[in-house]
Formats: sequence, C-alpha cells, structure tokens
Amino acid sequence: MSSPCTVPPTECAAWAKLAAHARSWTDARLADLFAGDARRGEQFVARAPGLELDYAHQRIGALTLRLLTQLAGERGLADWRRALYAGEPVNSTEARPAWHTALRARDAAPAEVKQTLARMRELAQDLKGVRRIVHLGTGGSDLGPRLLMDALGDQATLEVRFAANIDALDLERALRGAEPASTLVVAVSKSFSTTETLANARIAKTWLGGRGRMIAVTANQAAARAFGAAEVLPMWDWVGGRYSVWSAASFSALAALGAGAFEEFLAGANDMDRHFYDTPLEQNLPALLGLLGVWNVNFLHAPTHCVLPYAHALRLVPAYLQQLEMESNGKRVDREGRVLEYATAPVLWGAEGTVSQHSFHQLLHQGTQVVPADFIVAGASAELDANALAQSRALAFGTTDPALPPHKHYPGNRPSSTLRLEKLDARHLGRLLAAYEHKVFTQGVVWNINSYDQWGVELGKRLADDILNRRT
Repeated sequence: MSSPCTVPPTECAAWAKLAAHARSWTDARLADLFAGDARRGEQFVARAPGLELDYAHQRIGALTLRLLTQLAGERGLADWRRALYAGEPVNSTEARPAWHTALRARDAAPAEVKQTLARMRELAQDLKGVRRIVHLGTGGSDLGPRLLMDALGDQATLEVRFAANIDALDLERALRGAEPASTLVVAVSKSFSTTETLANARIAKTWLGGRGRMIAVTANQAAARAFGAAEVLPMWDWVGGRYSVWSAASFSALAALGAGAFEEFLAGANDMDRHFYDTPLEQNLPALLGLLGVWNVNFLHAPTHCVLPYAHALRLVPAYLQQLEMESNGKRVDREGRVLEYATAPVLWGAEGTVSQHSFHQLLHQGTQVVPADFIVAGASAELDANALAQSRALAFGTTDPALPPHKHYPGNRPSSTLRLEKLDARHLGRLLAAYEHKVFTQGVVWNINSYDQWGVELGKRLADDILNRRT
C-alpha cells in the first residue's frame, strides 16, 4: 500500500483557517442567513441516487464549505478512498483491508463473494418445512440483519427472531412457541468464539436435539464444523463486523425476504459506492455528511449527535449507527499511535420521530447544550414529513417573541440536516446505510484514525472472563 497522509490534521493549513473561521461565526444566526440569502435553501443541497441531503440548516456558509473540502484534500481523502476500494490494508493495526465495498460490487465482486451469494440463494431455496429462523449473533452480527428485517419485514415469508444477549431470557423468547423440527438456527460469529453467541448456540443446539438445522456464518470454519453446524458460510478477515450486513451475516434476512430483495439492497449500496468515488466533494453526499460532522465536533464543539428517522421502518437506524460510528471512530490515538489533542466521534443517539418528540426533543429545543441532528424522511407520509420539517425549522429559527414569557422562548440556531429517501425499499435502504459508512470513512481520514479496528472492547471482555474463571 502507498502511504497516504498520516500527519495530524491540526498541522493542515485548512484546519487553522477553519478554527479562525469558526470564531467569526460565533454570533452568526441561521435566521439572519436565510433572511439575507433567498437561495440558501437551494445552495446547500447534495443529491445522490435516490437520496437528497438538505444541509441549509447547518451553521455554515460557502466559505465554510470551501475550507472543509480543502481540508479533505489536504488529508488525502482521494488517496485513502482509492486504497479502501482497492482492498489495500487500510486497517493498519491488524494489517487488513476493510473491503466491504467488494461485497456489493456486483459483477466486479471477487469470485468468493459471488460463490457465497450463490450458495446463500441455494440454501434459502432448500428450507422446506422451516417456519422460523432463530438468528444468533451480537454487535455487527446482529444489528445489521435485525435492521433489515425490521425495515423490510412486511415482505418476509419466514419468521425471524434474534438473540444477541447472554441473558438467557433473550434466547428463551426467540425460541418460545417454536418446534425444533421446523426451526433453523443461524449462528453468526466471525471468530466463532464470541462469548454471547457461543453460549446461545450451545443452548440452541441442545434444544434442537438433532431435529432441526444449524447454519454457521464465520471466518473460523473448522471451529464451526467441529461444533456441529450442518453448513458453514464464510466471512473474511477483510470484513469488520459492523460492515458485515452486506455479507452472509445477513443470510437470515435473505432467506426471509428473498434473494431478490437482498440483491437490491446490495445494488443500492453499490450505487452509493460509485457516487462517493466519482462525485466532486462539493456535491458528494457521504463526504459532506462527514465534513459537516467534523465542523460541528471540532469547530463548533458539539459533543453529541442525534439521528431522528421519521419512519417506523427505520426506527433501528440510530442503534445501527451507534455501533457503526462510535466503534469505528471512537478512538484516542491516531494512525501513528499519537494521543489525540482533538475530538473524534461524538456520542450518537436518537429514536424514531414522532415518538421522540414526546421524549427528548425538549432538550434539543431548550436544553443548555446544542445537539446537531440528522432528520431522515422517506416520503411515505405527508404528516411525518411535515413533523420532521417543523422540528428542523424550530431548531433552526426558534422564537424569541418578547411578548412570550421566558419559558416559551426557543433560542433556535441549532444545526440539523435532512436526508430524504425517494421511497423506502431495499435499494434505498442500501443507499442510506452505505452513505453513513462513507461518512465514517471520511471522518476517519480527516481525524487520522483507524476506523476499522475496535481494541477498546477487548479489555472488558478479558476482565469478564477472568472474573468468571475465578468463580468457577
């Protein structure tokens, strides 16, 4: 692999310019910006296949955008992007590629990816008598397939239940009411050593009693076969768990939704991959998502970020993005092992609208901390769209009518973006999730961190094993 830029971003000329620029924005108000520019609502919009990003309610101007794209250039985003797509070892601490784009590259996909997808189709057609799939996995082996089923489950021809927790009640509920002979258990663990997944797989294997089937999805095929899996679908060390929704980790969803729907999901991600690679930064939707986040975190000093999908089918998107963003970019050292002197990933949280309006929007509108937000709308309901737009405008403009008492004042000037999907189906869901993946990648490049390892989760697991070993 060639050596793209790994100097600290604080040494880049654009970083210093952005810091000075941010100071000049201290008193800038969104209400004044809109009043002074009738075209603002048209200027700050980016479009990709099936998606539109409206970021006019962000606290930026044309110069901000130029400086952010200049920063991306100085960080070598194009070189890092080429390395990512080429399957070069961008995961430096583990000397591995992060080649999830290959999983949805369609005709250009590696042979082993095509072969695995073909085998998934065959297995899905050979599930006679199966009424329920019980999917065992945790983290990325659970969140992606669970989101797929929750978002698109109305199309499902099989029932799928999930168990991710080592708490016995989770698996008990997933198995409740099922018969072993009509149940398929799918155990997903890249290492086939994940504590939660193996504990649940052992219980499920006993419950099946040889009357049902178990399929494993793993990179450790020998261990899965020794465990007794009837079939093993491969994962590869170049696919991180939180990027594995495009792989055989989603076999349960493919079997329930149909191969056609899953392939549309992959095609949507490929649409976004091509947009991210080919589109200039000023119109590049995923890159702009990432750069706006850098602006809010590092220059406007916002420590959290809220995701608000105004579609019930997308209610699990915040949970999915929590892992994607915070496990990827929640890092304290850079690629050279230097302790960081600047912030990286914000705390990400959220819930579906309009439910969240009756929960935590009080803090968003009148709390003492400013929380940038993403509104996600899918065009299925005029009422949902109206609520999302109203919330975004209230955050941006507020009201300080002097005739109102102080407790009815909304300070406004709180930034948000709106992502609009043309419709909600498998292809558009693939486009949306891939856009956020490339957002994470863009931010990792700017912050000079490795977005594809997760050493921060290891210590707690090791300590838990030590505690359990001492008790037994």
